[in-house]
Amino acid sequence: MRSLVYAANWKMHLPPAEARGFAARFLELTRPAEGRELWFFPPAVSLETTAAALNTRPDIRVGAQDVYWEPKGAFTGATSVALASGAGASGALVGHSERRHVFGETDAETGLKVRALLGAGMVPMLCVGEKLAEREAGQTEAVVRRQLHAGLEGLDAAALARVLIAYEPVWAIGTGRNATPPDAAVVHRSIRKDLAALGARGRLPVLYGGSVNKGNVLGLLAEEEVDGVLVGGASLDPEGW
Repeated sequence: MRSLVYAANWKMHLPPAEARGFAARFLELTRPAEGRELWFFPPAVSLETTAAALNTRPDIRVGAQDVYWEPKGAFTGATSVALASGAGASGALVGHSERRHVFGETDAETGLKVRALLGAGMVPMLCVGEKLAEREAGQTEAVVRRQLHAGLEGLDAAALARVLIAYEPVWAIGTGRNATPPDAAVVHRSIRKDLAALGARGRLPVLYGGSVNKGNVLGLLAEEEVDGVLVGGASLDPEGW
């Protein structure tokens, strides 16, 4: 059976009390399944609550939505890797499209964050993807390759083996549009070639993100190249998620 990763990005939703209620209901509804790993990325204020509420399940891991690469200092509003780990995080999203295109995170900064997480023994989930204009210009593979190299270049095979990749076309996030399963598979296949060129050995998990919901998830996961999903809005309801 192919191993799959289901990741929930709660973005700026579910404060601590609601996160606790979500966790309790989710644990009532679900059981661990072989070859299925679950990740939850709550907002920073709910990180510790969520990690504590879900720590009875070995198949569930909790991560931060973002981290800063400096270990400590006068960086108001930032969360260091050590702070995230102390709150119960096992990893973090890096380079999510909203961090890149709303907050101005650069390719170079994603590389610093990936290395800070790996240095602390944590898991980076590096997000890559193109904007609509880039897709229409036929630049999808070039944009994704640039982002992968910026985030991962110079890492050895052992470090690369600890990284998760999420392909999230920017034009499909929160828009109700999503890449068709074959379209996603084409980009995932290209990502695997780029990872091999960077020195990765074996199969690194490559997830798809972008308006994933109950109506399209099975079609996406039916593609051999898709190792899981990174879900936003559809992950906020424990009944549906």
